[in-house]
Amino acid sequence: MKTYMAKPQDVERKWYVIDATDQILGRVAAEVAAILRGKHKPTFTPHVDCGDYVIVVNAEKIRLTGKKLTDKKYIYHSGYPGGLKQVDYQTMMTKKPEKALEIAVKGMLPHNSLGRKMFKKLKVYRGADHPHQAQQPVTWELRG
Repeated sequence: MKTYMAKPQDVERKWYVIDATDQILGRVAAEVAAILRGKHKPTFTPHVDCGDYVIVVNAEKIRLTGKKLTDKKYIYHSGYPGGLKQVDYQTMMTKKPEKALEIAVKGMLPHNSLGRKMFKKLKVYRGADHPHQAQQPVTWELRG
């Protein structure tokens, strides 16, 4: 018996909507990353992008446990001398709540060209509205 290997042209993609209201950031990000990779499908192939599109709504209502709201920091560098920047999660949630989820999901995907291709299938929105009604997305129920 041969192992099935999915081919990029044979992959069928669906659209899923996830409501992040009162959900924990890391748990939502882990589930979103698994859907983007295609790990929920029986035809999962590690070297092929066989995942689906994911729309996350209500990103501003996502939450963190413990004291991470004040203690957790996003650190990045501009590339110039003295260009180290720090933003705490509370500031991130007031200015760009979508970015916090995007950073968490991006860290859970493969760090190569395939992971960058998978990341482009993620659409995150601050409120409950999204412009993807034409794709007829299906609601995804989060585990736990």
